[in-house]
Amino acid sequence: MSAQAQMRAMLDQLMGTGRDGDTMRQRIKFTDERVCKSHLLESCPHDILSGTRMDLGECVKVHDLALRADYEIASKHQEFFFELDAAEHLQSFIADCDRRTELAKKRLAETQEEISAEVAAKAERVHELNEEIGKLLARAEQLGGEGNVDEAQQVLEKVEKTRALKREAEDIYRNSMPASSFQQQKLRVCEVCSAYLGLHDNDRRLADHFGGKLHLGFIEIREKLEKLRKAVVEKQERMRMKRREEREREEERQREWEMERERERERERERERERERERERERERERERRRSRSRSGDRYRDGGSSSSHRSRRHRSSHSRDRDRERKHRHKERHRSRSHSHRRKKK
Repeated sequence: MSAQAQMRAMLDQLMGTGRDGDTMRQRIKFTDERVCKSHLLESCPHDILSGTRMDLGECVKVHDLALRADYEIASKHQEFFFELDAAEHLQSFIADCDRRTELAKKRLAETQEEISAEVAAKAERVHELNEEIGKLLARAEQLGGEGNVDEAQQVLEKVEKTRALKREAEDIYRNSMPASSFQQQKLRVCEVCSAYLGLHDNDRRLADHFGGKLHLGFIEIREKLEKLRKAVVEKQERMRMKRREEREREEERQREWEMERERERERERERERERERERERERERERERRRSRSRSGDRYRDGGSSSSHRSRRHRSSHSRDRDRERKHRHKERHRSRSHSHRRKKK
């Protein structure tokens, strides 16, 4: 890659697809199904194993550093759960690798000389020490390249101790089988990358293997897969907690709403009871008014009867007076006529 191309890639990774107002590039979003979600999470095996003897070539999905930058910006504000897609991708890849490892072990078992379980365990011990030496040498070279000379020296001291243990293990293994069989190269399959390792590989060969890009690439893939699995579990747990909290808040709102409804119903019942009490008071006042009118009517009737009785007595007395007056006048006229008659006779 030229310096100019590297610069463009760096700008894409920093600023995303819209750094130059390129509308053509903005037509595809990082959420598009065509975009490799493992690439967005820096875990695509096509990227990690690029340049090794197991180079997988170009990924069938879109790889774009600018889209990765877009995703990193957006993921700060929203969950996309691309970890699940990436974990499934890496799990499928590692499963294929593990199948190849098992097939390689099976072929070795079919082609190599049969040995007893005891001898096989001793050979396994030599292989384990070989692996440890190779890993320590690779670590020492890495530390030396980073300028950590003191730490690199400490690792080399561990290498010497491990070499001594390896020589002892080789002696034990050699003494447990015929010399002709010991000279035969015993192979072992690397559990990480499924490459073949020899029992008699020298330190340089072991260091090249365990410090090589292929082996380290498989370690990185397996580590990323484990991190993705943990991330998926954590995000799922957060989502469950979030849904549970939302459900609890909704239930709380529902309870408050029900309580408010019940309080409103109780207030309405109290208002109805108050209206009923008011109606009862009004009925009582109406009954009181009717009783008052009834008592007033009785007094009026009682007063009218007395007046009539007095009027009748007055009329009766007046009539008797007139009768006496008429009788008196009659007597007077009678006496007057009698007197006149007597005078005429005289």
